[in-house]
Amino acid sequence: MAHLLVVESWVGSMSRLLPRAIREGGHEFTFLTRDLHHYLRSAPEGAAHPLLGARNIITADTNDTGALLPHVERLHAAFGFDGVITSCDYYLPTVARTAGRLGLPSPSPEAVGNACRKDATRRVLADAGVPGPRFAVHEEWADIARAAREIGYPLVVKPVDLCAGMYVRRVDDEGQLAVVVRALADFPVNARGQRRAPVVLLEEHLDGPEVSVETVSHAGAVHVLGVTDKSVGGAPGFIETGHMFPAALPAADAEAAEQTALGALKALGLTDCVVAHTEIKLTAAGPRVVEVNPRPAGNRITELIRHVTGIDLVAAFVEVSLGRAPDLRRTDTGLRSAAIGFLVPETAGTLEALDGGHLRTVPDVLEMQLAEPGGQVKAAGSNNEYLGHVMVGDADGLGARDRVEVLLGELRSGLVIR
Repeated sequence: MAHLLVVESWVGSMSRLLPRAIREGGHEFTFLTRDLHHYLRSAPEGAAHPLLGARNIITADTNDTGALLPHVERLHAAFGFDGVITSCDYYLPTVARTAGRLGLPSPSPEAVGNACRKDATRRVLADAGVPGPRFAVHEEWADIARAAREIGYPLVVKPVDLCAGMYVRRVDDEGQLAVVVRALADFPVNARGQRRAPVVLLEEHLDGPEVSVETVSHAGAVHVLGVTDKSVGGAPGFIETGHMFPAALPAADAEAAEQTALGALKALGLTDCVVAHTEIKLTAAGPRVVEVNPRPAGNRITELIRHVTGIDLVAAFVEVSLGRAPDLRRTDTGLRSAAIGFLVPETAGTLEALDGGHLRTVPDVLEMQLAEPGGQVKAAGSNNEYLGHVMVGDADGLGARDRVEVLLGELRSGLVIR
């Protein structure tokens, strides 16, 4: 049995998947957080949150890494941790620094830090010759406006240190650019109380389908599990509306995406102790890296992979964080593809009705989760405002995506927001 230190977590499905994987692997964990109620508020009424299954729950200022490291050293002397882990992007650099301080398995803090800062990722990949969009990074409006004209409209504006598509926008002219830049300036602190970098990342707008390459790195070898497709909506935002694994791609396109992802991971130094989710645009000029995430994919992609291959990516994440070889053996699950679709609200108001209970008994539905009527809804601007999802599997081929779209249509027909 190993003992992991879990530093914070997402509050969505990964806050449940990670404790489960630790427990099913025969391990235990100590949970370190600055605000336990942040998680308890998200638990279903009457249910204990899986994070409460920790051997110890300790409160500390996880945003103050300088003070946290000596505190964790004292905890390590008392409890003897075997690994450090988090599912939350905002604490991945903290975990890498903590593991390094304790002499525990981890990719280098520099590698993780560069992957978690979109501007640093761009610079590292550009220096290594890994293909990506033309880009610029500036703080002052005059520099931002000038760089936008040089790159050319349309372009994509991004914060360098937020997640889930927050404040990522397509802009077609300088007026739209000014609106997005002002909105970013009005959001100086993220949801975890961390002050944001005030710079703005501008990128060339890339045309083409978007996919992600899912990998596991251990002992210097990067293992590719496959390619996931992605549908995006919510223009001018970039909201993920669904995924399918494996992506319905020609073999040459899948191979090109995989090789591009491998090049990005090598350039960043993410070749050990990491599960990664690398997003790529398949443009007419070839694959282009969108971003590299040094943690398992969100939005239930790990579950799509498990349903199709039998591989538990979250369990692999636990094992590589302990410095152990993960079990990546594929099994015949009876499914050839699995897809998930998200119900994205287009208007604000009160959710009066969302009728979908009849779909729970449909044979190919693997899971479904829907918001309860009565709650307040706001028009989606990122991946944080879903009203639910439906996941299906296809035993015969790559038909799961089309099937999800049909079921989403049925859900939308019963959706009432006033």
